[in-house]
Amino acid sequence: MCSMIGQGVANTIWFGSSSSRLAIFSDSSPTQPRTSQPTSMTDGLPQLRSRIDDIDTRLVQLLNERASVSISIGSAKKDLGIISQPHIPKREQEVFAQAERLNHGPLPNSAIQAIYREIMSASIALQKDTTIAFLGPRGSYSYQSAYEKFGDSLSYIEKSTIRAVFEAVESGSVTYGLVPFENSTFGTVQQTLDWFVAAAPETRVMVRGETYLAVHHCLLSNTSKDKIKRVYSHPEALGQCSKWLDANLPYVERVNAPSTSKAADIAANEAGAAAICSAVCADLYSLNVLDENIEDLKNNTTRFFIIGHVMDAPTGRDRTLIQFTVDHRQPGALCDALNVMKQREINLTKIDSRPSGQRMWHYVFFVECEGHPQDTPLKDAIGDLNNFCIDVRVLGSYMSLRQ
Repeated sequence: MCSMIGQGVANTIWFGSSSSRLAIFSDSSPTQPRTSQPTSMTDGLPQLRSRIDDIDTRLVQLLNERASVSISIGSAKKDLGIISQPHIPKREQEVFAQAERLNHGPLPNSAIQAIYREIMSASIALQKDTTIAFLGPRGSYSYQSAYEKFGDSLSYIEKSTIRAVFEAVESGSVTYGLVPFENSTFGTVQQTLDWFVAAAPETRVMVRGETYLAVHHCLLSNTSKDKIKRVYSHPEALGQCSKWLDANLPYVERVNAPSTSKAADIAANEAGAAAICSAVCADLYSLNVLDENIEDLKNNTTRFFIIGHVMDAPTGRDRTLIQFTVDHRQPGALCDALNVMKQREINLTKIDSRPSGQRMWHYVFFVECEGHPQDTPLKDAIGDLNNFCIDVRVLGSYMSLRQ
């Protein structure tokens, strides 16, 4: 957002320097100056375009002024020895919320948010080189989610597997990674949990944010539907379209691919092959769209985790992911662990388990709950979990964006 440098009379908020100030009024009380009225039809087209040019001149000046302030903030943090993340979810949401409060149209809030997404993306890039690893190739839902979250000004590095995304963050070769965590139709993405199970206890990787993407699948191929022999896609996507496949391609082989965009790449180069992926892949891989919106549930949404090396301070609307195992020989061991949360009135939002890999029928549990490890109730609960559990690890805490 353009730099706020002071308050005018009434509820006027001033943006910019004293030589080029732009006023935005937060309400329509009688004490405020009147906003400009719709342009008269008598104004000619050249005059209207001239007005646009004048507004654009002020906008560019203000955008660059905001960018300069952003650079100064980065320099001030460095001088003070403050180690700060380039992407701070809480601050991002504050900027979006304030922009929406100031917006009185005609632009919809979605357009305002898209504009500010790119403004903040450019500001982050000016402060620090920031790279995002995602499950590729480009055109995957992971790429779309990363791009929508971080904007056009950052660098994106595609990885062939979810594990490779984690390893890139672990090694420090990228700033952040984005990995799929769960889907509203097909549940948890097992590869993401399996990395945490296999990770060394001293791993630096932590969950530090979340983002959501509405997912709508298409069937792409350069073969007619009646001649398709194989359908490729990520296991999650195949699961999200299982009823449609049963009804429309019941005898066609379903083949797992590392990602939906890799499935499109395969389909583009294999006769008789099709892919379930996004419509974006049709242009990227020169494929035809045979069917659209083939997901079984139309509100199909995937939640992604943003992973890095640190988690942010509490925001007041946080969730925390905890991993632990229990002595499976002890009756009620898992119940005892969960009761720790109940006694402190901590709401659990998700529970998962995965094989530990240590021995047969031994499992690691994952619990997502409301709160932050610095909050007293959750801090105490984590301490007590060690009385009932083995290998308790906090995998991260993040601002909840679920509406």
